[in-house]
Amino acid sequence: MILKVISAEDVLFTGEVTLVTLPGEKGSFTVLNNHASIVSTLVAGKIVYDENGVRNEIEVAGGMVDVDNNVVSVCIY
Repeated sequence: MILKVISAEDVLFTGEVTLVTLPGEKGSFTVLNNHASIVSTLVAGKIVYDENGVRNEIEVAGGMVDVDNNVVSVCIY
């Protein structure tokens, strides 16, 4: 699936990943390939994603995520 992480200032990441864990308002949740469509707000925490077997993290203050058709679009602030 494709992960896109953007802020008002920059595109922080765009690429193919196998999983993404996000800090949702009601708790962290993980998105895998072929996940159902979802829209959620995010709180302060870390976005953790696996790119080619390597775990990466992006610290966020909050934002929102849209998951649809194997594209995870994250807007952060």
